[in-house]
Amino acid sequence: MKNKQEQLAFSIMDDFVNYRVASQSWCNCYDIHLKAFSTYCKTAYSNDDELTQQMIDSWCKQRDAELNNSCRTRIYAVINLVDYINARAENRRFSRPHTPRWEKNNYIPHAFTDEELRNFFHACDTIQTTRNRRTTIFRKIMMPVVFRLLYSTGMRTTEVRLLKRKDVNLENGVINIQKSKGYNQHYVVMHESMLAMMKRYDKEIEGICPSRTYFFPTKDDKHYTKAWITLNFNKLWYQYNDSYANAYALRHHYAITNINSWTNVGIEFTSKLLALSRSMGHSSIECTMYYYSLVPGLRDKLEELTGKNFDELVPGMYDEE
Repeated sequence: MKNKQEQLAFSIMDDFVNYRVASQSWCNCYDIHLKAFSTYCKTAYSNDDELTQQMIDSWCKQRDAELNNSCRTRIYAVINLVDYINARAENRRFSRPHTPRWEKNNYIPHAFTDEELRNFFHACDTIQTTRNRRTTIFRKIMMPVVFRLLYSTGMRTTEVRLLKRKDVNLENGVINIQKSKGYNQHYVVMHESMLAMMKRYDKEIEGICPSRTYFFPTKDDKHYTKAWITLNFNKLWYQYNDSYANAYALRHHYAITNINSWTNVGIEFTSKLLALSRSMGHSSIECTMYYYSLVPGLRDKLEELTGKNFDELVPGMYDEE
């Protein structure tokens, strides 16, 4: 959006975009939805020179057959635009549009077996290059590191793709994640073995792409797309495995494995839960509570203790995930 080719429908929209970009709070999903809202305003209200409440309400109204979560995703950028205007304009305030409630997502992530993970990482470690083509060399160097980073830290795939070199401290093993879902800045501490692998990778890729911006750069020193992660995961996963899985399930595996290790931890439980929540970049500890429903045994125990309050303690899958 920062490099947009056409002007948005109203200057206040441009001001909103510039503000969010400058404050590093621009979410990539805003781009397509704010542009769509702008196009709608230009088309349906071609004679209006200013943004109106009717434009906002008509655009944000839930459409026939549109799911609650889909509607929320579509109108979220406009809701933030309204908040931006109301916080700054003295004589021009808009009513916040109605937002449908979140619906629980019953998606259950893949439960990796030890054998599946061994197969997958073996595929990562045995990638072959093709006639010294630069793209295949990058793939051979990056894939073992990218997927082990996802596996060992619980980072989001977007966070790994957009990770910049300056945000990875290879001295103390701390990753500063600034580009994230909702732009919740947080820090991740790598395991010693992961840090060692990151150092080896950094030295190797620096010889090919010196002074790079992104930690995992394209040959033009840009960041990769979402499709890049999906394509490479599928190629490597199905090389030796048959069950369905995706790259994001590595994040869920990280959370569940941690929680499963907390049996009989006593008073340390709360601090461990908080640390996990912060490390995973959750906006609240309630988001992390979702994983309890995926941990065998622990869900049943909590439900037994809390009774009807279980669903309040353990919410459904958040859009954040």
